Amino acid sequence: MKKLSEKEIEKHLTELDGWELVDRAIETSFEFKNFKDAFSVMTRIAFECEAQNHHPDWSNVYNSLNIRLSTHDADGVTEKDFKLAHSIEEIIES
Repeated sequence: MKKLSEKEIEKHLTELDGWELVDRAIETSFEFKNFKDAFSVMTRIAFECEAQNHHPDWSNVYNSLNIRLSTHDADGVTEKDFKLAHSIEEIIES
């Protein structure tokens, strides 16, 4: 998978809400009503990650979820990261 240029990444980021480029990865965070809601969404995201065979670096503290996507094999951001980011957005919105 081809690593995207910073210009390509910035263009793709305009299609997402709240994501930004940070140190060769795209990142975002979400806040939920409580831990149960955060964990429920994480579970749904985990199943999608398995389906796409692409896994985020993420952390959860109580009601917050921080997600960082990059393609380790490409040492940067690829189309694969944006595909997963869009899927995550769909899960969050549902």
